[in-house]
Amino acid sequence: MDLFKSGNPALSDKRFRDTIIEDAVVIDENAMTVKGTLNKFGFLALMTIGTAYYAWHQVALGGDAWSLMLLGVFGGLGVAIAIMFKKEWSPYLAPAYALLEGLFVGGLSAYYEYQVPSAQNAYLGGHSGIVLQAVGLTFAVVAAMYLLFTFKIIRATEKFRAIVVTATAGIAIFYLACWLIGMFGVAAPSFIFQSSPIGIGFSVLMVAVASLNLILDFDMIEQGAKLGAPKYMEWYGAFGLLVTIVWLYMEMLRLVSKFTKR
Repeated sequence: MDLFKSGNPALSDKRFRDTIIEDAVVIDENAMTVKGTLNKFGFLALMTIGTAYYAWHQVALGGDAWSLMLLGVFGGLGVAIAIMFKKEWSPYLAPAYALLEGLFVGGLSAYYEYQVPSAQNAYLGGHSGIVLQAVGLTFAVVAAMYLLFTFKIIRATEKFRAIVVTATAGIAIFYLACWLIGMFGVAAPSFIFQSSPIGIGFSVLMVAVASLNLILDFDMIEQGAKLGAPKYMEWYGAFGLLVTIVWLYMEMLRLVSKFTKR
């Protein structure tokens, strides 16, 4: 039975099992804990917010959001790949990822806030309030999923894992295909961005899958702590949790923008 089956590639069965076999740690102060992982996640979140604010401020002053977003996307992707192959480097690379991811989140947030028209503020360059709504909803969903996991209302059973992992893989393939065809000048399906009922339904589905991945992530971190993974895996677990929450925020931002356009 796979204890560490997660839709998040950063939090997988093999990743945790390998660290236990390689390091053979005993359950002590040098082992991974849930509290330690959450503390490190909080540190990474603060770093992400810091660079997100910087990117936001630069865009508000008339800077180019796209350059910051591209730096964040490709820089963050490179660091994320390095972390997944060299998990023992995560205490050093996870903060770098958080800083780069903040540039992407801040640039994207500023784009939606100032460039995406809404029903309340329909001219370009207006202040829409989309970001504040998306942040609030994201925090609410994360808190709700944590409580549902803590009180065992939703359990990460094998069937649950299989459904969420399959759905997540399908979404990843879909987004990758859209990106690849976009490189050849072919437009992505319109429902990804449109505020039609189909477009809103698509975004609701994305938010739901991202939310359910949180249950798997919490379970992976808990199981890693129970099995005595090495201490640096706290950084690795915090990094994986940050990946999921950033994804959830992006999908929430798109969903809120669709509602405000109607």
